[in-house]
Amino acid sequence: MALTQPGRGSISGTVSTQSGRGSVSGYEVVWASRDFRTLRRRFGSFSLPACVLFFTWYFLFVITAVFAPGFMRIGVFGDVNVGLCFGVLQFASTFAIAVGYHRCARRRLDPLSGRLRQRLEAGRKH
Repeated sequence: MALTQPGRGSISGTVSTQSGRGSVSGYEVVWASRDFRTLRRRFGSFSLPACVLFFTWYFLFVITAVFAPGFMRIGVFGDVNVGLCFGVLQFASTFAIAVGYHRCARRRLDPLSGRLRQRLEAGRKH
């Protein structure tokens, strides 16, 4: 498998580079691989929307607490008000994101990272 990087020529295991450094490390080979780019893209496709959604939800909670305290004091049942419900839902959303990430990682990220790890470990044995 020969991959190219700008200014380096082809990379395949321990090929000499144009910079005269000698050989390319296994980490550089993995970094330049299609699997690594796919892994980063899949991670980003989960983490970016999850972060945007969570921070939007969190700042909505904070802004509502600051600028609409009357709304946050509205009773839902008994001594429980809207603000307390929003606060508890922050914990619930954090837990939901963690569970969602675990499932996504197991299904979409772990197989690729396993292949990349095997590539690195195989390179160390040579």
